[in-house]
Amino acid sequence: MATPTSAEQLNPNLVYQTLNAYQATAALRAGIDLDVFTAIGEGVDTVPNIAKRCKAAERGIRILCDYLTILGFLTKQDLRYALTPESAKFLDRRSPASMASTSGFLTLPGTVTAFMSLAEAIRSGRPALDGEGSISAENPIWVEFARSMAPMTRPVAEEMAQVLDASAGKKWKVLDIAAGHGTFGIALAMHNPNAEIFAQDWAPVLEVAIENARAAGVQARVHRLPGSAFDVEFGSGYDVVLLTNFLHHFDPPTIETLLRKIRAALAPAGVVVTLDFIPNEDRITPARAAAFAMTMLGTTPSGDAYTAAEYRRMFQNAGFSSSDVRPVMSSGHSLILSRV
Repeated sequence: MATPTSAEQLNPNLVYQTLNAYQATAALRAGIDLDVFTAIGEGVDTVPNIAKRCKAAERGIRILCDYLTILGFLTKQDLRYALTPESAKFLDRRSPASMASTSGFLTLPGTVTAFMSLAEAIRSGRPALDGEGSISAENPIWVEFARSMAPMTRPVAEEMAQVLDASAGKKWKVLDIAAGHGTFGIALAMHNPNAEIFAQDWAPVLEVAIENARAAGVQARVHRLPGSAFDVEFGSGYDVVLLTNFLHHFDPPTIETLLRKIRAALAPAGVVVTLDFIPNEDRITPARAAAFAMTMLGTTPSGDAYTAAEYRRMFQNAGFSSSDVRPVMSSGHSLILSRV
């Protein structure tokens, strides 16, 4: 028998797996929606009992749990299922670190549908749905974002507070741009009793931020600036300005316009803290940061995952003298600390 050539040894598994990857997304979303992970975490571990607890058909639960086991979210032995350590921490709703709510935003039907028309978006240069995508004025997806994504950001917010030495208790006036759930500003307020937070976002989104501030006991020090970041009057004298997961939605000229506005609002010794996915110059590493460019391609007209050099250039063009980039240990993000 002839030895197979290298070409004959190739197989289409990567193509098959990628074209079917939507099924993995749907299965994880279903497991979260049905509370399968919480049920198994409670000790409900057989198909009949999980089906009863989740009010679902046994056939569906069996196939779903087997598939989640194949994906690595569950284990199975003697017809009983158990959570992996990652699922126990991040998907069991009883866990303080649960991120189950993030599925509400990350799998929004409109976003998923838009990505099914990605080729058209690439041809036209505009998101497939309405042309403006996620940056359209008063877009209701940001209320869903605020309600869903806070658990994912809390570890990053804590790390940011440590980097800024918030616990030193300096008198701070903090501007939190595109505050969303408010987690980053709230973390600074919790660590620093002398910090006053001015949260900017669309008014319905800020309602969620205020709810979270109330739950954290810092509502009295969180103030609202409703409206677009490009139109709202910020005021002046800010010691810290937070730009968390926001700049990537826009092209460089638009970003520089906003940075000039921020520079005018900054105190002389103030710092702008940017949190973002920042790929290496090759734009393919690290994988999570580099892949975020695809999210921007599918959901915005001109957003991107910008490199450190590109961010430094934008800040310099806006009048900042230094931008120190450092990795965030608790996620795939990086922090940029920029000063005038």
